[in-house]
Amino acid sequence: MKKILVLLAGIFAFVGISKADDRPVTYDQLPAAARTFIKKHFPKANLVYATVDDDLIRPDFEVRLDNGFEIQFENDGSLDKIETREGNVPEVLIPEKIREYVKKNYPHVTYKEYEVGTRSYEVKLSNKLELKFNSSFVLIEIDD
Repeated sequence: MKKILVLLAGIFAFVGISKADDRPVTYDQLPAAARTFIKKHFPKANLVYATVDDDLIRPDFEVRLDNGFEIQFENDGSLDKIETREGNVPEVLIPEKIREYVKKNYPHVTYKEYEVGTRSYEVKLSNKLELKFNSSFVLIEIDD
């Protein structure tokens, strides 16, 4: 019985790994909420590519725009992560309590990355600091 369970676990692991490839999709195949997000915040940007990660649990989408932004969306189109090397993440995307904390403690920085977790939020700043906040927007971790 133990051997059968180990064999089945191995098969499921293999299937999960083989399905984890990113598959290209068109702009129209993105969830409606993701398309709305892009149109609203980056109306002049063009799509370089979009992919879907056909995860067995929940697929997610990754988009690269010609203005240097990379955006990851959940399967429902909600924002998961946004980052840029060339510009700054628009402050309007960052929750107000995080913006207030950053403005008070690091007044001259910009946002390079923003990630929404299941129970936390993370921002990477232009001064190379990474700040992690809990769901109540209390700072819980700083990394440099």
